[in-house]
Amino acid sequence: MKQYTKQANSMFYTSILYICSFFLFLEWIFPLEDVTDTENITVFIIYAAFCFIISLLRLKWWLAFSFKGIALIIVIHSLYYDISLLNLTWFGSFVAEIVWNMQMIFQQQLHELTQIFRSFLFLILIWLMSYLLYYWFVQMKRFFIFILMTFVYVTVLDTFTVYDAGFAIVRTFIVSFIALGIANYVKELDREKISSVLARKNPVWGLFLMLLIFMSVLVGFVAPKMEPQWPDPVPFIKSAAEEAGKIGTGTVRKVGYGEDDSRLGGSFIQDHTPVFRAYANEKQYWRIETKDVYTGKGWELSTDATFEPVEENNLHIETFSPEKIRTEMEEAVLQLQYTDIGKLMYPYGFQSVKHITDAEVEYELDRQSEAINTELGGKIGDTVDYQFTFQSPTFPIQELRKVYGGDEPEILERYTQLPGTLPERVKDLAAEITAAYDNRYDKAKAVERYFGNNGYIYETTDVPVPAANEDYVDQFLFDSMVGYCDNFSTAMVVLLRSVDIPARWVKGFTGGEMVEVDSETGLHVYEVTNANAHSWVEVYFPEYGWIPFEPTQGFSNLAAFANAPAADSSPEEELQELPEQRETEEEKDDAEEDAEEVFQPVTEKKDTSIFSEFRWGYLLLLAAIVGFAVLILYLTRFRWQTKLIEMRLTNNSNPQNYQDAYHFLMKVLQRNGIVKRPDQTLREFANAVDKHYETDEMRKLTHVYEQMLYNQGIGEPNSRKISELWKNLINRILG
Repeated sequence: MKQYTKQANSMFYTSILYICSFFLFLEWIFPLEDVTDTENITVFIIYAAFCFIISLLRLKWWLAFSFKGIALIIVIHSLYYDISLLNLTWFGSFVAEIVWNMQMIFQQQLHELTQIFRSFLFLILIWLMSYLLYYWFVQMKRFFIFILMTFVYVTVLDTFTVYDAGFAIVRTFIVSFIALGIANYVKELDREKISSVLARKNPVWGLFLMLLIFMSVLVGFVAPKMEPQWPDPVPFIKSAAEEAGKIGTGTVRKVGYGEDDSRLGGSFIQDHTPVFRAYANEKQYWRIETKDVYTGKGWELSTDATFEPVEENNLHIETFSPEKIRTEMEEAVLQLQYTDIGKLMYPYGFQSVKHITDAEVEYELDRQSEAINTELGGKIGDTVDYQFTFQSPTFPIQELRKVYGGDEPEILERYTQLPGTLPERVKDLAAEITAAYDNRYDKAKAVERYFGNNGYIYETTDVPVPAANEDYVDQFLFDSMVGYCDNFSTAMVVLLRSVDIPARWVKGFTGGEMVEVDSETGLHVYEVTNANAHSWVEVYFPEYGWIPFEPTQGFSNLAAFANAPAADSSPEEELQELPEQRETEEEKDDAEEDAEEVFQPVTEKKDTSIFSEFRWGYLLLLAAIVGFAVLILYLTRFRWQTKLIEMRLTNNSNPQNYQDAYHFLMKVLQRNGIVKRPDQTLREFANAVDKHYETDEMRKLTHVYEQMLYNQGIGEPNSRKISELWKNLINRILG
């Protein structure tokens, strides 16, 4: 009967261990939907659960083999065959499939393996793992290697694939902690020969294990975490895999400047690889080129680009009229870092550029797109630093409000072009947005504000690609309402053109992140990465030129505007357009930019708000640390109480100290499942303890205790011997 009870209780704990192994094994299955073309992993999880249950029941080997084999056949049939399970013709087809795939394996043509055979192999693997994990967890109780392998597996997938293992790591930690705690507890029970019945009647140890796990997970969540120390490799790996063998046809691309804009749409992946550093007084747009023909799918040039050589001292592009717009002469330095972009990034109003390295640079200008090719020793602009002299403009809002029309015919024809397939509802929406305004500037601002006032969301993931018969702008405006800068800027250009306002699409880079202030020049140093690649809008104003607008949600216009008080100006415009407010707004907006704009440096005021936001996190962390310390003290209470009593007993083994030490010894024995029965004498109990631990120390200590208790007369010369006996027995019990 005792042997049966012992086996039943052992089965209880080993069953928990085996269940833990099942949940750990699931962490190997869950990523399949993200990293493979497996559409549904539910059937594999069900089969795994079935195999683990069969192993847990400890059936005869031939019964377990039969049940698992039959279940495997049923799974294969349900996945790939429509005819009845009892119609054995499908089974003959399946056997033929196995034979053919085995031939492909022997011929080393693994790419020819069919989906049925791959599923069959995976089910066999699950079958075998149910046996292996039973052996490791239940029979050998050596599962640390499997736990370690699971952690390595999920973290590697998290690092090098699109699988997000954040919660998987937490689950693995919790299950592993439970398994390790139970395993060590069972080992202690076996080593000390303590009945599992007593342990199960006192489940306090389980509660403390759960508390320890909870506190550990809480500390992991609220504790400060270091930022990534190297760039995320997933964007490069995924973009390289998707673009392999293609020419710009992938629906998920790595963010950055690209040449082909003929088909817009789809998601972008973050890439914070540095492109250049800009030394300037303030943040600004870095222009590269414009495009003028909207096709319904993207942007192209109306004529092929014609790049003509231009001398460095004659190179400048005039996008606005300096006679009508107030400017201030400034200088900036562009320091290239790691880029293969073969075009020059330049600020608005630049008058001259010169390279400040020893190498010679050749410039080629396409006046239609206003793009400038740079070439150095046959290698497109790679290691040259450029110094710009430019007229930084401040655009006059009140003067721009006086513009109603008067466009040159060639400007009007070229920059109001729209495809004949553009849906009428886009034009109707444009007319509705601008109907309340009578001048070009206010109409443009109305379109610019439209997106923020109507629930459009900036997003770089899960951005749809228009169908073959779907217009890019129409799909964004009326269906998805989700996108990034290309969606917002293209939509604004199309809406303006729909009401005969000349507008064009511009691409380049935003200002980047300020990383330092140059000690020699006092200029701000901005680091611009691939994530700062951006597109915006330029609207044409006769006599004034092309004026930049920023419709993308979360981004602010980096151009300066002078806004004198006006009767028809709204408070919103005042905040957005006053020059002295522009820098504050940029700091706010930069915190919201993700895939195409790097987070900006946080100001002192921002730091205060961040601290306030995470104040409760720090309090929780402190509470977790204190709670953890209290828990450790409680779990080790017998250890440190032993040290204290030992010191007292060694220094003075008077009757009171010895009585306290003996009572503590009884308490430790009770904690380990050895309890004195009411019908036992102290001597009988001492004999039982000595028999259990194969010693005679308990009898000697009990003899001394009885003398002290009844005769009050133990001699001092024996104090050191008594202390040694007590300490040896305590250490033996505590292990």
